Amino acid sequence: MQAPAGAPGEPLLCVQGVTVRFRGIVALEKVSFDVAAGQIAGLIGPNGAGKTTLFNCLSRLYDYSEGAIRFDNQPLEGLPRHRMATLGIGRTFQNLALFRTMTVLDNIKVGRHSRTRKGFLANALRAPGVAAEEAESDSRARELVRFLDLQSVAHQRVADLPFGTQKRVELGRALASEPKLLLLDEPAAGLNHEEVAALGGLIRNIRDALKTTILLVEHHMSLVMSVSDKVVALNFGRKIAEGTPAEVREHPEVIQAYLGSAV
Repeated sequence: MQAPAGAPGEPLLCVQGVTVRFRGIVALEKVSFDVAAGQIAGLIGPNGAGKTTLFNCLSRLYDYSEGAIRFDNQPLEGLPRHRMATLGIGRTFQNLALFRTMTVLDNIKVGRHSRTRKGFLANALRAPGVAAEEAESDSRARELVRFLDLQSVAHQRVADLPFGTQKRVELGRALASEPKLLLLDEPAAGLNHEEVAALGGLIRNIRDALKTTILLVEHHMSLVMSVSDKVVALNFGRKIAEGTPAEVREHPEVIQAYLGSAV
């Protein structure tokens, strides 16, 4: 659906020395890492490690007191949060925030908003170009319905669907904006074993078929380690390890953070 941003292997996302404090409490302390275009990167750590705080910085929901974040060679500092989707950053959330009385297809169409140019007045007056824009959004949304295997429920209300299916709808809405970078926040939460296994294949397919770079926050370690090209581990707001899944899995500080002792 889109070409990958940058040359293969070039950093698409650069996090440099990011520090976040909440009334004196340090949530992130000088965290730095890169995510290359075309990578799947996993972000792990115990509860309270700072993972969601970092995601909220990338989404511009939080400000950081020190450091810098560059996305596709553009600094994020000072940009309004509503610009993130237009810039090329898509996101899912731990808690579903779908329009429950709307259909699957219409929920995914909502994600096209950042890719449309006609404003409210133009739509209300049915100005020239509105119909063509609506047709393109409908076509793109239907492509994602097929890609995510949601054809059989495309016209059903989201509220009537199982939780695992709703998670795919939210993923479709995030993908509808054609992001260069997709932030997945606990996508396996609430899924059963079979759904988690299918999710791993879907994440890889999103990267390969849609040419989308992915940063994944997840507590499901087998999922993270099986799909990620690299893993960054946080604990108490600090980066404690970075490397391949095999390297991070065996890192003493990671073992200690999860198990409480060096094993």
